[in-house]
Amino acid sequence: MQPNDITFYQRFEADILSGRKTITIRDKSESHFKVGDILRVGRFEDNQYFCTIEVLSVSPITLNELTEQHAKQENMGLDELKDVIRGIYPSKENFYIVRFKVRK
Repeated sequence: MQPNDITFYQRFEADILSGRKTITIRDKSESHFKVGDILRVGRFEDNQYFCTIEVLSVSPITLNELTEQHAKQENMGLDELKDVIRGIYPSKENFYIVRFKVRK
């Protein structure tokens, strides 16, 4: 079995597969992805593969620069998005937006 290149919490799986979630916000440790990369995607909880995505762009952003548009691309509200990010990365302010599409 091939290893997964990136993982998402299981609660995001349906949104990713349906195209409702089209970005992910990651810290510097996951900022190495490049436009055109084809990534195997797994669930964070059990590392089970569930789809393949293509990276469309990678751009730096701070927590304060996040907008309702980013939240919409994450399929949630802005306050919820900031809470989720703070929960995952409690002491960080600088992030990278990885925009992607699911490969059929």
